[in-house]
Amino acid sequence: MRKLLNTLYVMTENCYLSLDGENIVIQDGEKTLGRFPLHTLENIVCFTYKGASPALMGACADRQIGMSFFSPRGAFLARVAGKEYGNVLLRKEQYRLSDDGDRSILYAKNMIFGKVFNCRWSIERTLRDHAYRVDVERLKQVSGFLQDTLPKIDGVCSEDELRGAEGKAAEQYFSVFSDLILNQKDDFIFAGRSRRPPLDRINAILSFAYTVLAGDCANALSGVGLDPYVGFLHGDRPGRKSLALDLMEELRPVLADRLILTLINTKAIQAHHFESQKDGAVYLNDEGRKVFFSAWQNHKKETITHPYLKEKIEWGLVPYVQALLLARTIRGDLDEYPPFLWK
Repeated sequence: MRKLLNTLYVMTENCYLSLDGENIVIQDGEKTLGRFPLHTLENIVCFTYKGASPALMGACADRQIGMSFFSPRGAFLARVAGKEYGNVLLRKEQYRLSDDGDRSILYAKNMIFGKVFNCRWSIERTLRDHAYRVDVERLKQVSGFLQDTLPKIDGVCSEDELRGAEGKAAEQYFSVFSDLILNQKDDFIFAGRSRRPPLDRINAILSFAYTVLAGDCANALSGVGLDPYVGFLHGDRPGRKSLALDLMEELRPVLADRLILTLINTKAIQAHHFESQKDGAVYLNDEGRKVFFSAWQNHKKETITHPYLKEKIEWGLVPYVQALLLARTIRGDLDEYPPFLWK
């Protein structure tokens, strides 16, 4: 099993990244802020406008170290892509699957099945642990709706049907998301998803977490030889990592949503960690991003037993394992793609 290495998050807006031997050097003007050996890293995520030297980007590409650039507010800007080490036959089969609606929907259905299953698990966990603090009947009603949706997903025959079932399930899930917030209710009011831009604190941190998770999924897919830009449910669009968005669907509730709920309910994230813009947009500020990434990294190091492999792995390896299972299915080693179904 692959070893989970470190992800370096660079959040100082004016810093510049360069290469010195086998080390990445982070500088703010003439001041050196940090120095890290490349062999200890598997991802570098930069929230800086000044960027990095071509030498460093080339070194990361050669070593298959993921490197992504975002604006300080979390908008994706660019991603370093080096040599492709995957089997060309695997990618050609991926492209054929993507163009064949009857075959690609089999993969998309399993991914959305995993998403709805894990959304229900998130609700059930709150019912199990905090029944005395929530509206039990309301949550049970939505949990039941999600449970009833699972066989419908299994029976759909077209992408439109699948999107319809997924949309209704997501609407129900987010209709009770605020019920899963047990503390700071006055500061974290949620009336539904708003994306571009996020219009409240919960949407701000959800969108930020999903962006980070999508990057992890893209790196995992590239690492197993798949093209993260060619998906089965999300259509082709220049610059969109469609397969990464597909893979991320089943992982949102367990890797992003539950962590966000924990940060809010434990008061690790508070109202002062956000900033509002004149147009109504709300974003995490510098301090808020630092709190999020600290929790994200700690969560990725926690060990679980993978529900399909029955092996102990770290949470941070889940996107990689799912990407590996997807590649094996495309190659024909598995009969169907096994989604991550957390219990």
